Amino acid sequence: MIKFLDLQKINAVYQEQFQEKLKLVLDKGWFILGDEVKTFERNFANYCRTKHCIGVGNGLDALVLIFKGYIELGKLQRGDEVIVPSNTYVASILAILQADLVPVLVEPKLETYNLNPNLISEKITSKTKAILVVHLYGQLAEMEAINSIAEHHNLLVIEDAAQAHGAFKNQNSKIKNQNSTSAYSFYPGKNLGALGDAGAITTNDDALTKVILSLRNYGSEKKYHNEYRGMNSRLDELQAAFLNVKLPHLDADNNKRKEIANRYLSEIKNDKIVLPISLQSHVFHLFVIRTDNRYGLQEYLLHNKIETLIHYPIPPHKQTAFSEWNNHSFPITEKIHKEVLSLPISPVMTNEEVDFVIATLNNY
Repeated sequence: MIKFLDLQKINAVYQEQFQEKLKLVLDKGWFILGDEVKTFERNFANYCRTKHCIGVGNGLDALVLIFKGYIELGKLQRGDEVIVPSNTYVASILAILQADLVPVLVEPKLETYNLNPNLISEKITSKTKAILVVHLYGQLAEMEAINSIAEHHNLLVIEDAAQAHGAFKNQNSKIKNQNSTSAYSFYPGKNLGALGDAGAITTNDDALTKVILSLRNYGSEKKYHNEYRGMNSRLDELQAAFLNVKLPHLDADNNKRKEIANRYLSEIKNDKIVLPISLQSHVFHLFVIRTDNRYGLQEYLLHNKIETLIHYPIPPHKQTAFSEWNNHSFPITEKIHKEVLSLPISPVMTNEEVDFVIATLNNY
């Protein structure tokens, strides 16, 4: 069986270093906001070319803390509207709601699956104060166009980069908005994955950093002195230690993903399958194809011992949790969610496994 993602094999190469880190943390006896967290925050900020990195509990909390931080700074108010892609994982929308803000869904481009800049302006009202951009599947959204719209309307830009570790590295400086703030998830299956839940925020904003450092720790900068109504969302010391082991290998792992993706793109030749577009900024957290008969293709691949997953089968506006949107129509989003299928792609796939996936798809 070719696994969709073999986490055991991915992490096996680090086992000795993980054991060393575990012993180090145990011997120190400091388990919350210790040296490993500080080291990871410094290392990841340097990797992302930002001034600050704040380690938090997970990717959803990272987004919530960004919004709550801007509210505390007076840059957002509860009830403000936030533009967000209709084609995204539900966490993007949950974060807006948990900060008492109002999501405004905007359709993606069918070709990229990311937010369509041409549709943003028509959704902007006097209540619109921010755009939450999602770099879905590992491909950067069209940031130059989105940043231009945000600047024209004086909107904040927040980036959900949960699936896009390192994607910005091949972009020019105009793409990376120095005023934007990004949220990352280090869920085990991500390109940079921990061994449990973990997340981070990167930003160049000194004031926002100061507020979020308190908000993640019960709203307290000094113990037992609570300036804000905060939450408990701190990057775990042991997860930070594991991430410090894996971070130096992220670029090599991304390059391996790109090599596999380039083979898929050039060698899969089947009229029943729509391949993603290859852009320099794509780190291929997922390799997502589309087909009219998704479940038929998935069953065929499973019969041939190739595991696939669906990201995602139900669009946010059709979820029971958002019943107020269930009758709304987002046809491009609905088409994407009806047709997508994610193929195996990871740094530990062998050439023989890639050969077999390609041959099996071409014979479908």
